[in-house]
Amino acid sequence: MADIILREAVSSDLPGILALYSYLGSELAEDPAKSSAVWKKIMDSEDCHTIVAESEGRILSTCTCTIISNLTHSARPYAFVENVVTHPDAREKGYATMCLNMASEIAKANNCYKIMLMTGSKKESTLNFYRKAGYNSDDKTAFIRWL
Repeated sequence: MADIILREAVSSDLPGILALYSYLGSELAEDPAKSSAVWKKIMDSEDCHTIVAESEGRILSTCTCTIISNLTHSARPYAFVENVVTHPDAREKGYATMCLNMASEIAKANNCYKIMLMTGSKKESTLNFYRKAGYNSDDKTAFIRWL
């Protein structure tokens, strides 16, 4: 495979990112106009960073890093990572780790005091992947209330 390019997403990346999101097991918007409108909002936000690893024009892995303003911790923001996914044919090659490392660099550049993520996976291999990437599940407990 050709060299991997790691970068922030641009507007034209929407189809490739949506194709990857289909592997997350989450419901995607059925209306393309709605997806485009949300994507524009993401692209226009200084605090939303969608990171992609691509090769030969094909997006192989992605994650989103959102910077969240905060009044505690000396008013330092924190970062939240979501939608980490790699195409099944490109897994276990380090692409998602590259994306997570870039998210960490973005968080550091924004003076974040922490970066966190949640996963719905209970698979030990997925949990070990996040541990190996430097995340731990010991410091906080996550709760979700679906709306």
